[in-house]
Amino acid sequence: MNTYKIDDVAKEVGLTKRTIRYYEEIGLLEAPDRSEGGTRLYAREHIDQLKQIVNARDVLGFSLQEIQDFVSISRKLSTHHQGFLQTEDNMLKKQELQEMEQIIRDQLHLMDLKLAKIAEFRQITELKYKRVQAALENMSK
Repeated sequence: MNTYKIDDVAKEVGLTKRTIRYYEEIGLLEAPDRSEGGTRLYAREHIDQLKQIVNARDVLGFSLQEIQDFVSISRKLSTHHQGFLQTEDNMLKKQELQEMEQIIRDQLHLMDLKLAKIAEFRQITELKYKRVQAALENMSK
């Protein structure tokens, strides 16, 4: 298993070392293993988690609380996915799939709420833009 130091992780995901440590401190990022000297040793999974957090923040515009909810939902999904993979019993597989369906529905709901807020904000801004355009037209007459 490859491990990465915090400098390498920070460069790859576009965060500061301080932010990565903070995300770890508040539980957004699972704590990495440490070397005997205490150096954090991140795995590829940590990098993937951080990329997901950055996307939730930058692309979806999630607040820190919303990111925490999103990450919590993602962890639940991962747990049920592992349960699905590890069982041969079709009833248990179906149950895991039903749980995953609900979890994904929750994630979609969070995204839909954010998109609705963005659409509302855009509509308000567009109205302001049209008012300014109308005022400019009136001044040109």
